[in-house]
Amino acid sequence: MSLRHVLAFSLIVLLAGCAGITSREAVQGPGDANKWQANKQQLASLDGWEVNGKVGIRAPKDSGSGTLYWLQRQDYYDIRLSGPLGRGAARLTGRPGAVSLEVANQGRYDAPDPETLLKDQLGWKLPVSHLVWWVRGLPAPDSKSSLTLDGDSRLSNLDQDGWKIEYLSYTEQNGYWLPERMKLHGQDLDVTLVIKDWQPRKLGQ
Repeated sequence: MSLRHVLAFSLIVLLAGCAGITSREAVQGPGDANKWQANKQQLASLDGWEVNGKVGIRAPKDSGSGTLYWLQRQDYYDIRLSGPLGRGAARLTGRPGAVSLEVANQGRYDAPDPETLLKDQLGWKLPVSHLVWWVRGLPAPDSKSSLTLDGDSRLSNLDQDGWKIEYLSYTEQNGYWLPERMKLHGQDLDVTLVIKDWQPRKLGQ
């Protein structure tokens, strides 16, 4: 897996910190709107987690997979990739205003925000700050979204900022129903995320 695609995935899982949950949503599907609002309130209250899982990337000229560890502590994150995707190891750390990516045997890259790092290193424009919401089964609050709810009033499909996200399965952990398997489809880039272990936390109380 090339450094280009290590950077691509690392930047997709970046975030700009947790904000409010007001979003411009168009909702459809069999789920109940009131139950969805309750689910959304509960999930948005999570501002910390540890995640272990696997990630796969498919792009026109390359593809690969690896393992993922993601530590979130409010606006601080520590994301680590290992295996073929990261050529051994890649680590992304940061908070709003300072982002750092270290790739084993290849160096360190710094930027004030994930969008700048993405543009400087890859020349790509992607909504890289959204996955902090998407990984919890929520639309990002700062742009329009189109949602399809399943029979349990959880997201089954999300269209936002040119990305299509499929939620294939959920898992229950500490009273929260959280995505277990999801696929992200963007222009010339597909990402599959399988979460083996969710440890959600509420730190702000």
